[in-house]
Amino acid sequence: MVKDIKSIRNFCIIAHIDHGKSTLADRLLELTNTVEKRKMQAQLLDQMDLEKERGITIKLQPVRLNYNSNGKDYVLNLIDTPGHVDFTYEVSRSIAACEGALLLVDATKGVQAQTIANLYLALEHDLEIVPIINKIDLPNANVEKVCREIVQLLGCKENEIMKISAKTGEGVAQVLEKIVEKIPAPKKEDDNELKALIFDSVFSEYKGAIAYIRIFSGSIKIGDTIKMMSTEKESEVLEVGVFKPKQVEIDKITAGEVGYVVAGLKEVSECRVGDTMASPNITEPLPGYKEVKPMVFASFYPENADDFDNLKDALGKLKLNDASLDYEVESSKALGRGFRCGFLGLLHLEIITERLKREFGLTLTITVPSVAYKINLKSKKQITIFSAADLPDLSLVDSIAEPWVSMDVISPSTYVGKLMELMQFYRGQYKNTEYLDETRSILHYDVPLAEVITDFYDKLKSVSSGYASVNYEISDYKVEDLVRLDVLVANDLVLALSRIIPKERVMTEAKSIVKKLKNVVPQQSFQVSLQAAIGGKIIAREDIKAMRKDVIAKLYGGDVTRKKKLLEKQKKGKRKMKELGRVRIPQEAFLEVLKK
Repeated sequence: MVKDIKSIRNFCIIAHIDHGKSTLADRLLELTNTVEKRKMQAQLLDQMDLEKERGITIKLQPVRLNYNSNGKDYVLNLIDTPGHVDFTYEVSRSIAACEGALLLVDATKGVQAQTIANLYLALEHDLEIVPIINKIDLPNANVEKVCREIVQLLGCKENEIMKISAKTGEGVAQVLEKIVEKIPAPKKEDDNELKALIFDSVFSEYKGAIAYIRIFSGSIKIGDTIKMMSTEKESEVLEVGVFKPKQVEIDKITAGEVGYVVAGLKEVSECRVGDTMASPNITEPLPGYKEVKPMVFASFYPENADDFDNLKDALGKLKLNDASLDYEVESSKALGRGFRCGFLGLLHLEIITERLKREFGLTLTITVPSVAYKINLKSKKQITIFSAADLPDLSLVDSIAEPWVSMDVISPSTYVGKLMELMQFYRGQYKNTEYLDETRSILHYDVPLAEVITDFYDKLKSVSSGYASVNYEISDYKVEDLVRLDVLVANDLVLALSRIIPKERVMTEAKSIVKKLKNVVPQQSFQVSLQAAIGGKIIAREDIKAMRKDVIAKLYGGDVTRKKKLLEKQKKGKRKMKELGRVRIPQEAFLEVLKK
């Protein structure tokens, strides 16, 4: 327990991907002796193998640092945050639990789109910002230029910006002093009643749901009765503790502190991220709790039907420490029972898929990702659909509205022309251009979300030689002239491959889809037709030739009728197989269809 609230500093690090956030966290852990040197390893706060492999932070991770400055002891609570646009909700919860933020910018890359987005989040919460330029040891570091960018962005003075190298440790000791000096201590609340923000939660087989909390008023200890404000669920506290960085049990945590609480909660829905944990008599929750809305939808079906309950359990556990994951049961004639899942973006979908495979050993069939469309029917009723398969007959539909996003693309000015061409191809509507300095620009566009969830990010990096960065947020729904494009494989309609696309692009997309499928659908013993259709009208077709076994190889000499007899027999066999055979479509076909 901390004796004085004035000795606490709660802060997070906000940065774009690969700007050195996890490396800086490692140096802070070393300098404060939070982790013994023999136990130290790179990216220590990144607990998942996936995070280490990809070099990105997926889950926020809190840690408590004890630091002595001029003879006075301080408790510094660092809440590590993800950097990718798909995990903005995680960042917003971290920011809500802090009083200050370290704004970390790479000296070789400068200010990026996600840096600006997360900075605005921090400023909305009135956080004290400590600007830092990292990687000054690299030969291509341009510290002066990045300094100017930060001054323009923050309106601060150049001498307020710290210059460090998180890798070598240069300047990191001064960062600790700056945290103590510049970031304010938590405010002391007069109210003794408990009010705490749940900024994250994880699931343990032995303890159930473990809530990660920041206490704003009151205190919490073993035996206390607590209430979750969103569900009104009451329970008894079984354990409290802090992060060093592993969970360490203590007697009590008080106002201003960051820690964890075990209260015997077994249900995922009972411990929601962003909720308020409070004393039973409290009626007003802390501000800022909102249900996060998924933007990309895909359906997960277990390849083995008996794994349905295992998939349900696995999604429940992932939902507990990822509030932005959304799922509900659905069934398909072709694929059986499964779940329609909502994600914040394609990277989010990839990460969840990979975790289901690795952590739970599940083999899944995943449908083509799509967005939510609002359908205005001629009967004046409005419905929301999450996949092309749910679109009603077009004779009943008055209009179809799709979600659009407001997008900022930061890039060196030399690539602006190519980027504008790319944005036009992805149906982007130009708004305006801003200039960070004479060499870097920010392009502002409105783009349909359905275009962004394809291979847009890969193409953006390709066109800009990897220099462009992007940030987007949902803006509005717009009515567009859209139709459903169906795909038939061997005359069977494959609903999982159906897509909603703009009418003017129908012919191009139809030809492209059947050509791609021709390369990924395996050859059969009979000819397979691949067709693209709108309603009942076939508008594109490709055929996969039948595999041919040489049935006359064993013949030598003799009458030609013997050859004809064997070939006729083979032809009859193929006709029979065509009537009985179903073509299995491999998983890569679903994602291949999305690529442009």
